[in-house]
Amino acid sequence: MRLRTSRAAAAVLPQRSPLLAMPARSRSSRGLRVAPRAASISSSSSSHHRPSSAAAAAMITVDEEEMMMEQKQQQKQTTPKMSPEERAASLRALERAATPPPHEQSPSYPPEFVARRWWAFAGIVVGYTAFYVTRSSLTYAAPLMVADPSSGVTLSTVGALTSVFPVAYGASKFASGVLGSKVSARLMLSCGLALTAAVNLAFGFGGPAAWLCALWAANGVLQGCGAPTCASILTRWYAAKERGTYWGAWSMSHNLGGFLAPVVVGSAATALGWRWGMWAPAVIGACVAGFIALAVRDSPGQCGFNGLPEGKAGGSSTQQQQQAKEKTVSQPRLAADVAADKSALSSAIARAANDKSASPIARLVASLARSTSSLTQGPVGAVLRNPLVWALAFTYFFVYVVRQGVTSWLMFYLMAEKGVADATTAALTVSGLELGGLCGGAAAGLISDQAIKRAGPGAGHVGRRVRVCMAYTAGMAVALLALKAVPAGQPVLLAASVAALGFCIYGPQMLVGLAGAELVSPAGVGASQGLLGWIAYLGAANAGVPIAAIVQRSGWAGFFTAMLSATALVMLLLSSASNARSYAQKEAKTA
Repeated sequence: MRLRTSRAAAAVLPQRSPLLAMPARSRSSRGLRVAPRAASISSSSSSHHRPSSAAAAAMITVDEEEMMMEQKQQQKQTTPKMSPEERAASLRALERAATPPPHEQSPSYPPEFVARRWWAFAGIVVGYTAFYVTRSSLTYAAPLMVADPSSGVTLSTVGALTSVFPVAYGASKFASGVLGSKVSARLMLSCGLALTAAVNLAFGFGGPAAWLCALWAANGVLQGCGAPTCASILTRWYAAKERGTYWGAWSMSHNLGGFLAPVVVGSAATALGWRWGMWAPAVIGACVAGFIALAVRDSPGQCGFNGLPEGKAGGSSTQQQQQAKEKTVSQPRLAADVAADKSALSSAIARAANDKSASPIARLVASLARSTSSLTQGPVGAVLRNPLVWALAFTYFFVYVVRQGVTSWLMFYLMAEKGVADATTAALTVSGLELGGLCGGAAAGLISDQAIKRAGPGAGHVGRRVRVCMAYTAGMAVALLALKAVPAGQPVLLAASVAALGFCIYGPQMLVGLAGAELVSPAGVGASQGLLGWIAYLGAANAGVPIAAIVQRSGWAGFFTAMLSATALVMLLLSSASNARSYAQKEAKTA
C-alpha cells in the first residue's frame, strides 16, 4: 500500500512529474494507469498512512525512467528508416563538407607519374642550361681568339659574329615554335642541342671570317629549338595551378647557364687555348643531348598516362577537362570554325594561280599564298589571330629593350658615372643581375601560382599572372631610379640596386612567356613561344644602335629616360590582359 500511495502521489504532483512534457497521446495512455492509483490515495488517506519522503523520491525516479523509455520507443517509431542509397548519399555529403576547398589541397599524384615527370623536368632544365653554354661560348673565347694571330679573327670579325647571331636566333624561335606543333618536342630539343654542339666543334677548328659567320648564324638557328620545345613539354606535364612554380624553376636554367658559361669556357680557353673554349661546350652539349633523348617524353600520354592524373595541385579540374577532351572537343570545333573560310580561301587561291590571263606577279603571289595558307589554319593560325598573344609579344619587345639595354650598357655606366675602377670590378657588379634574376624568376612563378589558388572560380588565370607581372614592372622602374640615385663610391648599395634590378627584370621575362603559353591550346604553345621570342629579340636588337645613339646625344640621363619609357609601355600593354582567361578555362566554359 505504501508503494502504490507513493506512485499516485508522484502522478498528481505536476511540478515533480515529466508527464506534462510528454505528447498528448502519451499522457492519455499514462492516465489510464494513474486513475486506479488515485482511488487508492483516498482509501489510504482515510487510514492516515503516509510514505516516507525518501521512498517517494525513489518511486518517482523509477516512474521517470519508465517514461523516458517510452519516449525513446516513440522516437524510433516516428524516425523514418534510410535506404542504403540515402545513407550513401549522406556519407558523400559529409565527405564533401570535410574536404577542404580546391585551393587548399596539396598535390597528389601517383608515384610513377611523379618519377616520370621529374625526369622530364630535369631534362629540360639541364638541356636549356647546355643550350645557353653553347650559345655563350664565343663571348668568353673571343678575347683569346683576337689575341692569337694564327686564328685570323679581328675585332671586326667578332662584331660581325655578334650581329648575325641575334637575327638568326630571333627568326628561328618563331620557325621552331611553328614546327614544334607538328614535330616531337623531345626530338627537336635533343637534335637541336646535338647540332649546336657540332657547330661549336667545327668553329673550334677556325677558318675564314665568312665561314665563321655562317657557322655562328647556324648556331643561332639551332639555338631557337631550345625555349619553345621546353615550354611545350612543361605545359603538357604540369597543371595550370602549379605550372608557374615549375616554369620559374625552369627559367633559372637561363641564369645557371649564364653562370657556368664563363667558368667552363673561360677555364678551358685559359688552360688549353681558345679552341678548347669552343670544344668543351661541344662535349657538354653532345652528352646532354643524349640524356634528353633518354629521359624526356613529350607528354604523359607517351608514358601510358591519360593526360594529367586526378588529384593535381589546387584541384585544377579545368585543366583535367581540357586534357581529356583535347582531341574530342577542341580540334573538331576548331576545324568546324575554319572549314568554311579555308574552303573559300583555297578556291580563290587556286583560281588566281591557274588564271592564264593574270599577270606573272599575281600568279606568283597566288602560288606563294597557296603554299603558305596552311600557316593561318589550325593551332598556328589561332595563335596569330589572338590579339592577347600579340599584346604580350609587344610587351616582350619592351621587356627585352630594358633587359638587353641594361646588360649591354651597365658596365659602361658603372665605370663612367659610379666610380668603378676597372672592367673586372664592373663585371663582378653586373653579375648581380643574374643572381637577382635567378631569385626573381623563381619567386614570380610561386607568387603567380598562389594568386591563382586564392582567386575565385571565375577569375582569369592568365590575368592573375599578368597582375603579378605588373607589380614586378613597377618594381623595375623603382630599381632603375634607385640605381641612378646611388652615389659614387658606394659598392654595397650599387651591388644591391643592380641585384634588385635583375630581380624585377627576370620576373616579367618569365611570366610573359608563361602567360603566352596558357593563352593558347597545347598544340599552339610552341608557336606562341616562337612568336614571343621573335618579337623579343627584335626588342633586344633595338637596345644596341638606338640606345648607343641616345647615350651619345643625351648622355646617361637619356639612357635612363629610354629605360623608364620602355617600362611604362610594358605596364600599358600588360593592362590589356589583366583579366584574361586561359585557354583551358575558355574550353571548360564552352563545354
